[in-house]
Amino acid sequence: MYGMIALFDEQTEKRIREVWEGLKREGITSYAFEVSDRQPHITLASYNRLDVEAYIGLLDTHYQSKEVVHLTFSTLGTFIQSGALFLSPTISSGLRGLHSEHHRVFGSFNDNVESLYLPESWIPHCTLANRLSKKEMKDAFEYCTDTVKPLSGKVVEVALIELVTPSDVRVVHSVSLSEKST
Repeated sequence: MYGMIALFDEQTEKRIREVWEGLKREGITSYAFEVSDRQPHITLASYNRLDVEAYIGLLDTHYQSKEVVHLTFSTLGTFIQSGALFLSPTISSGLRGLHSEHHRVFGSFNDNVESLYLPESWIPHCTLANRLSKKEMKDAFEYCTDTVKPLSGKVVEVALIELVTPSDVRVVHSVSLSEKST
């Protein structure tokens, strides 16, 4: 299985990692540390199978001149009966454009018509914790509402990842986005 993810600037990544560390320190969940080198991200697309070589070629061509996308996270949320807790960014025109254009250009690679990352289904989010029990969800939500502040940042890179096993996720290829020219 493969995923296409949007990665954040250093400061945004640091702030999200601090939340992960706090959840672990408080004994609520160590979810973020179950995969080595897990990076805070927003998933843009997922694929069951992929022609990796063709995808990477298009990835390089398409994203080589794309600009960073500014984000504001001010929502803490969960998917119903999921055990997941996440930060959700405001859906700006930049974020919407990044996602919809990705699916327009890479649509021929979609092999799952029920993917939650398709434009009609997508709820952009950065997972803080997952597979939480009801008590852990309550504790994690309380911790986050007490400690997390609104966060502004940027998507500075996109990456194709492969889920080798549940605890082994590797970056196959990534492309840095460019800062806007003035």
